[in-house]
Amino acid sequence: MKKIISFSFVFLLFFSLSFQAQTKKWTLEECVNYALKNNISIKQSELDTKTADIDKKSAIGNFLPSLNANSSHSWNVGLNQDITTGLLRNQTTQFTSAGASLGVTIYNGLQNQNQLRRANLSIVASKYQLLKMQEDIALNIANAFLQVLFNKENLKVQQEQLAIDKKQLIRSEELVAAGSVPKGDLLDMKATVALDVQREIAADNALLISKLSLSQLLQLPDFENFDISDETNVNDTNNILGQTPTAIYNKSKEIKTELKIATANLEIAQKNVAIAKAGFQPVLQGFYNFSSRVSYADVLAFDPITKNLIGTTGAAPFFNQFNDNKGQSFGVQLSIPIFNGFSVRNNVERSKVNLEKSKIVLEQQEIDLQRNIYTAFTDAKGALKGYESSIITLDARQEAYVYAKEKYAVGMMNSFDFNQSQTLLTNAQSEVLRTKYDYIFKIKILEFYFGIPIAKN
Repeated sequence: MKKIISFSFVFLLFFSLSFQAQTKKWTLEECVNYALKNNISIKQSELDTKTADIDKKSAIGNFLPSLNANSSHSWNVGLNQDITTGLLRNQTTQFTSAGASLGVTIYNGLQNQNQLRRANLSIVASKYQLLKMQEDIALNIANAFLQVLFNKENLKVQQEQLAIDKKQLIRSEELVAAGSVPKGDLLDMKATVALDVQREIAADNALLISKLSLSQLLQLPDFENFDISDETNVNDTNNILGQTPTAIYNKSKEIKTELKIATANLEIAQKNVAIAKAGFQPVLQGFYNFSSRVSYADVLAFDPITKNLIGTTGAAPFFNQFNDNKGQSFGVQLSIPIFNGFSVRNNVERSKVNLEKSKIVLEQQEIDLQRNIYTAFTDAKGALKGYESSIITLDARQEAYVYAKEKYAVGMMNSFDFNQSQTLLTNAQSEVLRTKYDYIFKIKILEFYFGIPIAKN
């Protein structure tokens, strides 16, 4: 009995969690935050920042000395020269050699310093690129989110209109049966209901596609159970329209990521020019080399007085030979560029051209930012006026529809004029929805330029 109760509890708990997961409705903030963690494009930008960090480590490594070790072991069979005595002998010998070399750059026209500064700037630029990608994704999420909201409300409008027309169809059947209206009006009403069904299907499909688009932006594997919260705020809560376009532009110049990216790229181009000019300057390097060798062959023995060969002796111990045969060298090397086929000069000129391009890009970004802000401000004010006008139009169409409905009920209006009144009302409802979400999105864009995030973390 206890096992049955325990199993029932687990089943109910699992069912409750599954139901909650299926009925979860995402807010705009949840959508944006989820996308910032899971979007593929953002992950790629994060890898670019890691690459920039690796490039900085390489730039730091240029300041460090280079140290290399080498060793070899060889067998010589037949007539060969004894590397110890320099005599030719017909014998089999073995030799082991080992060495190490150390090199350090003392001066190379400040190239290493400029490369490190460029690497630091590249890290900053890559972080700005990541931030720009996050901002673009957030803006796209907001647009897709509002599109889903629009389609959801549009579907409700079409469903409500279909329900009203179905009731009106029943009423028309009663009026025709009573002889109050001609049968043609009943046929017109049936055609209207059929058209409403088509509009409902189209609205439902549009909602499904918009949910699919948003779920793909979020990288969600299952979009069929995906839904969003219906809470929306049409008001300008941050009073962004109370600002002037100039004030928004001045604030945006300080915080806009595009300008920061262009500025960082300009500084990188300046460092590239300095690095290229370093090719005209001499390079001074220091070096140190150590080597030794060991022979495994018998050593010739000579009489110390007559200098005649008296025989051979066994090879000296390994470490004795290594110590006796060691050698060292050190010094400095100066390389002065005189002529290199104009390669250095061309690199400098190419870097200067890229620098001028970066200046133009920064200037163009400032011009585009100013134009976009003034355009966005004008669009937002126009969207507000359009939304307010659509509400007034909807109120008038609703009153006109109520009046037409009363006239049609007593036979003072034909079905064609009545259907026209219904169509105008439906169009007014759709226009209110369109202008509503158009206004919300344009306000979001304007707030985005002013530095107000799309969604708070």
